[in-house]
Amino acid sequence: MVTKRVFTSFAIEDRGLRDLLVGQRLHTDTPFEWTDMSVKTPWDEQWKTLCRTRIRGCEGVIGIITHSTPKASGQLWELKCAFEERKPVLLIYGYSDKRPSTIPTEISGKAIYNWTWDRIGSFINSL
Repeated sequence: MVTKRVFTSFAIEDRGLRDLLVGQRLHTDTPFEWTDMSVKTPWDEQWKTLCRTRIRGCEGVIGIITHSTPKASGQLWELKCAFEERKPVLLIYGYSDKRPSTIPTEISGKAIYNWTWDRIGSFINSL
């Protein structure tokens, strides 16, 4: 199995969800492999340049969408960047029962799916 590089975009308030997503890849019965390329610590004023470079080096992007997303300017920039770079993007709701009341313009009109391991695995395997 080929390991894919995937950038995970999330609001900093949702880092626990990112940890859950990334942790899944460590299970021996997970039928897909990937390397998390998300930003784990704040960068300096050049973060957008560094982040764009990281996104360009990935095969795809997973965006975790929650009620925190509309106010997460960094996450919204990351997702906009991924679309500009024409990377495959999978948007998933962090919580199927607590969706954001408004969808930011950066992802308006894009499909957002419920978080399922089958969907995530299919996305990663398609990269």
